[in-house]
Amino acid sequence: MEARVICITGGNGSLGLAMARAFLQESPANQIWLGVRQQRAQAESLCAEHAGRCHCVELEVTSEASWKQALATVEKAGGRLDVLVNNAGRHHDMLLGQMPVDVWREIVRVNLEGVFLGCQAALPLMIARRQGRIVNIASLSALLAPAGQTNYAAAKAGVVALTQSLAKEVARLGITVNAVCPGYIESGELLQLPEAERQARARQVPMRRFGRPEEVAAAVRFLASAEAGYITGAVIKVDGGIL
Repeated sequence: MEARVICITGGNGSLGLAMARAFLQESPANQIWLGVRQQRAQAESLCAEHAGRCHCVELEVTSEASWKQALATVEKAGGRLDVLVNNAGRHHDMLLGQMPVDVWREIVRVNLEGVFLGCQAALPLMIARRQGRIVNIASLSALLAPAGQTNYAAAKAGVVALTQSLAKEVARLGITVNAVCPGYIESGELLQLPEAERQARARQVPMRRFGRPEEVAAAVRFLASAEAGYITGAVIKVDGGIL
């Protein structure tokens, strides 16, 4: 398989690391770039484990300048950008009536504007070669919005709409744009919940278990593959059957 250059944001989280491992396993020639901020110990550990194949790059997804600098670094080292996975995200849950406007803006900025900036920065590199794969990580909350997540659900729904619209804009250029909507995944704050609450949430899933980061990574890897070349504007749920 031809070597590919892949950039994954949110590179220090469980999902980002699982995606990186999936692409590392795909081909020994692949070059993986993990977009990271201050907390990067796990990403750096993976990079050390796969020295020369996996790299960290400083990236603040809400900064246009940071995106340009990060992708310039990626292009200079690899000569190209084949795959962008917009995985970085954050949530701050509370009822809308109690939500400070700063909390609303922060979550929308990270989860939606960060994807916009990433796509906009990556497109020139992909258009120049008339090929590329963009996979945006949305959330099941975008399709089945729960109470207490008006900011997060709205932002992720925006990611879905952005994905579908952009897919139409660049399809003729050999670039696909798809979204993945994970449900309950064994990562992040879900791991910190009390056992009783974890069991209650698991009962909401028809499969009666939470998903694994590797299962989300498998969907991302497929959408980024040559075999998925005729799939664009798709929204893939990885939710154990909730919706």
